[in-house]
Amino acid sequence: MSSAHFNIMSMRKPEEQIEIIKRGVVEIIVETDLLKKLEKSYIANAPLRIKAGFDPTAPDIHLGHTVLIEKMRQFQELGHEVIFLIGDFTGMIGDPSGKSEMRKPLTREQVLENAKTYRDQIFKILAPEKTRVVFNSEWMGRMTSAEMIKLMSAYTVARMLEREDFKQRWHNQSPIGIHEFMYPLVQGYDSVSLQADVELGGTDQKFNLIVGRELQKEYGQEPQCIVLMPLLEGLDGVKKMSKSLGNYIGITESPKEMYGKIMSISDGLMSRYYELLSHISLEELSTLREQIGAGTVHPKHAKENLALEIVGRYWGGGEALKVKEEFEHIFRQKGLPDEVPVVELLWEDEEMWVPKIMKLSGLTSSTGEALRLIRQGGLTIDDTRYSDPDGKLPKGDYLIKAGKRKFMKVCGK
Repeated sequence: MSSAHFNIMSMRKPEEQIEIIKRGVVEIIVETDLLKKLEKSYIANAPLRIKAGFDPTAPDIHLGHTVLIEKMRQFQELGHEVIFLIGDFTGMIGDPSGKSEMRKPLTREQVLENAKTYRDQIFKILAPEKTRVVFNSEWMGRMTSAEMIKLMSAYTVARMLEREDFKQRWHNQSPIGIHEFMYPLVQGYDSVSLQADVELGGTDQKFNLIVGRELQKEYGQEPQCIVLMPLLEGLDGVKKMSKSLGNYIGITESPKEMYGKIMSISDGLMSRYYELLSHISLEELSTLREQIGAGTVHPKHAKENLALEIVGRYWGGGEALKVKEEFEHIFRQKGLPDEVPVVELLWEDEEMWVPKIMKLSGLTSSTGEALRLIRQGGLTIDDTRYSDPDGKLPKGDYLIKAGKRKFMKVCGK
């Protein structure tokens, strides 16, 4: 897709743009430079090139991934050119960011298979006609050995070892593959090839994005600005959203599953999800937070609206309303409270003793108390009375009721 021009009369002023861009952002490198780029763009009536890269290391996108894609959407709505880069070349290297051991590279077949679903899923958020999709194998696959040596000569091993994960592995004498040093260089060269004005990334990508700035200088280009987004916490509200941790909401999950998971998050996490995932304006978000604080809007009602918005985005408004009604009906039938806390437990084996699950999840203070409750008939698991004090449960997700009023959603991993 060629660089699209926009009507300057419909553009927001640079100062207004940067306020929208800063929503949910952790850091901008460098904010004054970004404002200058926006001013030049506004005067010249030419969009900035906004790049974000995604390695197709897994077939599905979850809401954690969409934090970056939502920021791309904001840039898109401000009139800028969005470049969605699928790292089919870097995906075969494997991003070492935050890894404590050497990562096994994926095969090209695995990467391409995953990339197919990425293309379909991103257009649930981005406008297809305004999005340029590129693969970094387009230029890296053509790079000669001499050009690769030139790229490698632009950075030193000492600089690479400034990365916290590399530094720790070096200190712990854990192996670091030479190919892993190539990852930030190739990601940085993507910015050179695309002549990116701005690159978006999570906070764990800061080193790689800075390499892009420095390589652009090396190749005679104006360095890109960096917009760093937070890593979205998963359903537990602690660890970052991850499929491997089981605390994720996939954008291809069923409407019922998606709605139920959003309704299970804490009130504090709900505010965070609103900021990073909702399309409501900054003014509306500020008003909502004030209303919740003042008690004029119940957190459950706000959470329902968030769930409706997100489910509606991926499945349509009609489907979202349908699952909302189903959800309310089930809760009324079971006599469940408005708020059901969620706890994530690590199963030591394939099965875990039920009293131990109750103690570790906080439902009881001890296994002795759990045993007494079971023998008295006071334990219900997934709406079924549980009476076996020696029973074990396989790893999975369970709605547990202890006594008359204590509920807990336990997610096994």
